[in-house]
Amino acid sequence: MLKKVPLFSGLDDRELEEIAGSMKERRYSAGDTVTEEGAGGAGFFVIEDGAADVSVDGQARGAIGPGDYFGEIALLTGSDRTATITASSDMVCWGMTAWDFRPLVESNSAIAWKLLTAMAEKLR
Repeated sequence: MLKKVPLFSGLDDRELEEIAGSMKERRYSAGDTVTEEGAGGAGFFVIEDGAADVSVDGQARGAIGPGDYFGEIALLTGSDRTATITASSDMVCWGMTAWDFRPLVESNSAIAWKLLTAMAEKLR
């Protein structure tokens, strides 16, 4: 799943395994608020199963499902959530917090460089 995430697209299999090893399974029931706009953000999530609705300022912005991800900005900056994610069905996600991610990146310069390159590409 992580290979589909643009932030991680330049990482090799070993590097992806390191990141995957620090992720934890999270389960949400239909109707649960997964993230709330304006709330502090500390985690990044990839959806394995299920679906969720995305809203900004109370306005529907679409839906996300298996293979989709959210929270990459919070993972890197710890900034507040920019959208509310509400489970529209039962969901299985894999999540990582900034405090799990940071030591991994700080101890592995190859991963850090590839992530920096991916972020630069996103800003183009």
